[in-house]
Amino acid sequence: MNFIEDLKWRGALNQITDEAGLLEAMASGKVGAYVGTDPTADSLHLGHLIPFMVLKRFQNAGGKAVIIIGGATGAIGDPRPTTERQLLSSEQLAENEKGITAQVTKLFGDNDTRIVNNNDWLGQLTLTDFLRDYGKLFSINVMLKKDVVASRLETGISFTEFTYQVLQGIDFHELWRREDVKLQIGGSDQWGNITSGIDLIHSLEGNEAKAFGLTIPLMTDSTGKKFGKSEGNAIWLDPKKTSPYTFYQFWLNQGDADVVKYLKYFTFLGSEETDALAEAVATNPGERLAQRRLAQEVTKFVHGEAAVKEAEDLSTALFSGNVATLSAAQIADAFGGVPSFGAANTVKNIVDFLVDGGVEASKRQAREDVVNGAISINGEKVTDVAAEINPLSHYDGQFVLVRRGKKKYFLGKIK
Repeated sequence: MNFIEDLKWRGALNQITDEAGLLEAMASGKVGAYVGTDPTADSLHLGHLIPFMVLKRFQNAGGKAVIIIGGATGAIGDPRPTTERQLLSSEQLAENEKGITAQVTKLFGDNDTRIVNNNDWLGQLTLTDFLRDYGKLFSINVMLKKDVVASRLETGISFTEFTYQVLQGIDFHELWRREDVKLQIGGSDQWGNITSGIDLIHSLEGNEAKAFGLTIPLMTDSTGKKFGKSEGNAIWLDPKKTSPYTFYQFWLNQGDADVVKYLKYFTFLGSEETDALAEAVATNPGERLAQRRLAQEVTKFVHGEAAVKEAEDLSTALFSGNVATLSAAQIADAFGGVPSFGAANTVKNIVDFLVDGGVEASKRQAREDVVNGAISINGEKVTDVAAEINPLSHYDGQFVLVRRGKKKYFLGKIK
């Protein structure tokens, strides 16, 4: 399959301006495609990964990948469908640029990749240059019809955000001129901005100038919820914000109704292996082979092979209950969501420790559970009601991990 056929098979193509023309341009020699991202945070999240996956496929098909870090456009803000964006300080933007640049460098490597900042050209424009050289080429009538602008006309949109599509058009032209970029890739909400850029290129370079746009469908799960929203919390690509283990678990926990779609979209597996995994979902869903493969592939792409091994080792340790050898960081990562309680850094009788921490409702119940072998402390079963718990004996003296029964965990945090 060629680049476009592959995207169609994966369900990753929404709109394209000229399919035949793009394929012809790709066949004639190495051309560039770009994805832009504004540094509105110091890390990308899964929503950003969606267009970057398509850009990576373009690179794998023989093209050059160009990434714009929007130092200039990030200072203004891409219009939201409802409200104005909060403007960031120049210091915060600079910090965010550093974090995002490091991440995209890791994703794309050095070969056939260019990472640029649009402040290099937009920052040099004077107001009169902007109005004279570009403002004359944009029709207000056309700009008002762009979806994101039209949706804001009743509630109001500032002139600042209204001009964003002009700035994004300038970006496309600058990359067309500087980097031989012929294709802009974006989400479905970027169609208006992308076509504005193509129109600008044609105005400045002539109607025969080769410039193309491609958008990606809005990614939702089987319930219609926007992809990547995990109980309101973003899944970040920065391992300090979302650990590789949590990242791995996000993919591992995808449902059977979504996993094949995500395999097509977020991995580079071919049709034969993907079809085999789809068959496994249908015939033996309990084994979760597709989910495990999905988690391995996406975690490897974002965090590397070592992160996959660490996530799987931690998963194995948790499944087996062999948690005694885990590090404090792994305990914090894996059990950050379980009920927790504060614990003093003094030795205490097991029964008192359980009741004081709220693990047991009464001393009678605590003694009964200990005697019956229902209590484990730091991965070791405790059956003696006279046993004493030293909270500093494991996990660098930071935690005591309590398991009651087979699955109920509590995390004691040492004060």
